[in-house]
Amino acid sequence: MKILLIADQECPALWDHYRPEHVAGIDLIISCGDLKREYLEFLVTMTGKPLLYVPGNHDERYADDPPGGCENIDGNVFTFRGLRIGGLGGCLEYSSGEYQYTEREMVRRVHKFRRVVKKAGGLDIFVSHASLTGYGDAEDRAHRGFDCFQTVLDTFHPQYMCHGHVHQTYGWNIPRMVEYEGIPIINAFERYVLEIPEGQVT
Repeated sequence: MKILLIADQECPALWDHYRPEHVAGIDLIISCGDLKREYLEFLVTMTGKPLLYVPGNHDERYADDPPGGCENIDGNVFTFRGLRIGGLGGCLEYSSGEYQYTEREMVRRVHKFRRVVKKAGGLDIFVSHASLTGYGDAEDRAHRGFDCFQTVLDTFHPQYMCHGHVHQTYGWNIPRMVEYEGIPIINAFERYVLEIPEGQVT
């Protein structure tokens, strides 16, 4: 299975210079936030593939005008071909905004999310906008991750975690992928194709 991960910056090859061959073989699209509503709607329309998303800290307009034809998985779990995909959007509070949370507020969100995941029978892919603290985040408050995401990973042991928020253009040494206890944590900045071996899909 091929999953197109996107976040933070619209990819010209997928929008301005879109061609069907640019998404050949893609089965599912997951947005990790901070992308224009029009971009998500364009992709879901042109590809005909399901698109799941969590909101980023700059996606305030999603609250009143969500991307049409796309599935919001913020606080929810969506099952696609046996893969249980759930997410938590937003980032650590650094100013004010619809999708900014203190660590304590995100702890409460994680607590509710755990109940949803248990009801779904588990979690295969954890989608977020911010990352786990110390794993692909940055040192400034605006781009730090959440400590409480460790609870999600330790409890459910998903196959993958994917996030946005930390643009790879911020520095030469920003990793595309790190690992936490054997779980790959992928920075979905702009675009990344995640290929899941057949044996990992139930």
